This record gives sequence, structure tokens and C-alpha cells, in this order.
Amino acid sequence: MNNLMKTNLQRMTSLEIAEVTGKPHNDVLKAIRKMEEAWRGVTQGNFTLSEYVDVTGRRLPCYNLTKTECLYIATKFNDEARARLVLRWEQLELERIQAGAVRHLLVTDADVMDEAERIVGLQLTSCNRNADGCITTTDIAKLIGLETRDLNSFLVDRGIQKWQRGQFRLTPNYEGRGLAQDRLFIYYSKQGKQKQQTYLVWTQAGADFIVKTVGR
Repeated sequence: MNNLMKTNLQRMTSLEIAEVTGKPHNDVLKAIRKMEEAWRGVTQGNFTLSEYVDVTGRRLPCYNLTKTECLYIATKFNDEARARLVLRWEQLELERIQAGAVRHLLVTDADVMDEAERIVGLQLTSCNRNADGCITTTDIAKLIGLETRDLNSFLVDRGIQKWQRGQFRLTPNYEGRGLAQDRLFIYYSKQGKQKQQTYLVWTQAGADFIVKTVGR
């Protein structure tokens, strides 16, 4: 019975914990392994070990932890990382409750998909309110007759933007000047899991600034 209950509990992988808290995955693995012995002594059970395939095709270890196990591990994190993890669990539980309510009210899988698309659309509209009317780097590049990659390289060389964590970000000297905003988009992994990503878009003032800078 206990095993069945453990199987049905919502879980979070160590990869997700690393993403939420901003910690390297190896550091999260070390924390889990270091604390597993004490956990085993109290619960007579180990953390659930799994594996994932990285971008190079290697099969590497990860853990699948319940909420209780995650929060136990988080006692070794700093306050900010711990807070991020708690808020992520609250979000997951709210999504689970909402999904259950929607499933109860909707009749077919098509109804569920339509409702999911509606909710995602509302989320995007709300999150992207500040980015309404903004222009992508690609649009600006076309306007001035450059390839997008060449314009991005130019902006990096001029110290206007930098490549950080898989995306271009404004450098500190250009933040808070009304030149750009973040635009959120939502996509799905091959396993059907919802993912979120932001990218930089330019306000009209930002676009004018780029055009003027390129023309110098």
C-alpha cells in the first residue's frame, strides 16, 4: 500500500530542481546523495534513482523526488533557492487541481485540448502585455538589410547585448532604458511537457536606437 501511494505521488526530477533553483545539476545530485543516508535511516527507503539522455546521447543519473523529499533536500539550499522550490510546488499543485476540475467538467479529449489552449493563450496575453508592439531582432535586421545573426553579432560587439543562459540579454549599461522587453512563448517537449522560454524583443525606441547605431 505504501509503495502504491509513493508511486501515485507527484514528483519532480533533480533536473527540474536544478532549473528552478538555478543550481548546477551536479550540485543538486551531491546534496541528494549526501542527505540520502539520513533519510534512509528515518524512512527505511531510498530516493528514486532514474536517468536521462543528455544532448550528446549519454545516459546520466537523475532523481525523481516527491514534494516531501524535495523540501527535505531544500533545507540545505539558501533562502532564495528554497523559496523558488516551494513556489514551484505550489504552482504544480494548483495546476493539478485545475486539471482535475477541468477534466471533471469537460466531456471529450478535444474539449480538454481546447480548454488547455485557451488557458495558455490567456497566460501568454497576460505575460506579454508589456511586449505588445515590440519588434524582433529579425524584423529589425530585415529593415536594415542584414542577416539576423550578423545584427546579433554587431550588438554583442558593441556591448549592447550578451549571450547568457541560451539567449540574448541586454548588458547592464542598457537595462532600464526602455529599449527592450521580454516576450514569453510556450512550447512542448517530445514527452508532451509544457516548457516556457523568453526572448528579447525591441521597443520602437530600441529599434530606432539600433538603426541609428548601425548607421554610424
